[in-house]
Amino acid sequence: MMYLASTEPQSPLLPVWPEVVIGLICFGIIYFVFAKKLLPAINKALDERHAAIEGGIEKAEAAQIEAQSVLEQYKAQLAEARHEAARLRQEATEQGTAIIQEMKAEGQRQREEIIAAGHAQIEADRKAAASSLRQDVGKLATDLAGKLVGESLEDSARQSRTIDRFLDELEDGAVKAEASR
Repeated sequence: MMYLASTEPQSPLLPVWPEVVIGLICFGIIYFVFAKKLLPAINKALDERHAAIEGGIEKAEAAQIEAQSVLEQYKAQLAEARHEAARLRQEATEQGTAIIQEMKAEGQRQREEIIAAGHAQIEADRKAAASSLRQDVGKLATDLAGKLVGESLEDSARQSRTIDRFLDELEDGAVKAEASR
């Protein structure tokens, strides 16, 4: 206070010592509060942030590595599925070809059976027709011969011999006609 009472003009370059001391004490109190209370909280927040950033980067790298391994597994499974599909297509083609061959063979066998049955039926029908025709022709020939001769040819043994002789002569004539062509 004395300093304020003095009347001498003071140089602006010289500090006022009581103000300097009060300023240093206030600075020390503020520094102490900052150092003990505020700086640990700030450092803690910065450390947590740094750990979170580092952890996030590590997690991202781990996720990227895992994604890469999953991608490789997916590609391997896809390649395996394509290979399996190609194998199944090949097997289906081979089975289809085998089935077609079996069906062709079965169709050929059935065709041969049908043709053989048809030939047997035709032969049986031809024999039946020849027998029926022989009987009809024999009956007509016997009737005609009976009318021409004037006597009855009702005796079956005689009738059978006459018919057989007549048909044999007809067949011999047909064979000679075939041979001359």
